[in-house]
Order: sequence, then C-alpha cells, then structure tokens
Amino acid sequence: MYVIEMSLKLSPMPFSVQRKERDAAEGLFAEVRQALENQQPRLLNLSCEKDEEKRVCLLSSEIVAVQMYEKSSTGGGVRRPGFSLDS
Repeated sequence: MYVIEMSLKLSPMPFSVQRKERDAAEGLFAEVRQALENQQPRLLNLSCEKDEEKRVCLLSSEIVAVQMYEKSSTGGGVRRPGFSLDS
C-alpha cells in the first residue's frame, strides 16, 4: 500500500490518499506535482480505491506540499514519511 500525503494551507492535518499499486501511486503523485508546477488553480478529483463512493475535490492552489511513501504491513506499520535520519 502506498500513501500520497498532501499538506494543505491553513490546515494542521495533512490529507492522504492510498493506492494499492506503486504505478497508481506514482501517477497520482505526478498529477499533483504537475498541478503545483502549473500555478494555475484547478480542481483535483480524488477517490478511494477501496470504496469508489468516497470522493473529494481539492483546489490545487491550496496544496503546499506532497509526498509519497510506502505503508508496510509488517511490524512497524508505516515506513516513516519525510526525510529523516534513522539510526
């Protein structure tokens, strides 16, 4: 499972979407990144793979940052996102 996590302006909590396949996660990451690079506000329609009825629409100009990381099913649960040094 892969998590695409977005930080939104004026929101203390990040917004995340999960994808089962790496290719789908990388595709969504690239779509969000391209929306950020264009600097033209547009709507991003996101849906849940598990439940297609769950949908959200975000305005790209409200996204501050985006990151992708793998959610592990073993032991620790989630591989730590971001850039940090692990000892």
